[in-house]
Amino acid sequence: MNQLFAAYARGKDAKELMTILGEAALSEVDLKYAAFADEFEKRYVSQGYDTDRDIAATLDLGWELLSLLPVTELKRIRPDMIEKYLPGKAQDQ
Repeated sequence: MNQLFAAYARGKDAKELMTILGEAALSEVDLKYAAFADEFEKRYVSQGYDTDRDIAATLDLGWELLSLLPVTELKRIRPDMIEKYLPGKAQDQ
């Protein structure tokens, strides 16, 4: 959860910069964080009252969203957890 919320905060900052300076002013990584923030809001935070998502599905969704970011940015997650839950991304290091 710590990594998810840190990534979301950075994504919100990137979106603010994009609004002020334009998309061209952002780095490739900042653009990925901005896209992460959009997806996080749309798929994770905006769970409606009609959605019945259990903890396992919530965790899976969190990992799916984190896969949008470069593995080098996942500094708040132990490498063995990245290897376990994002096995394809672990080789990208």
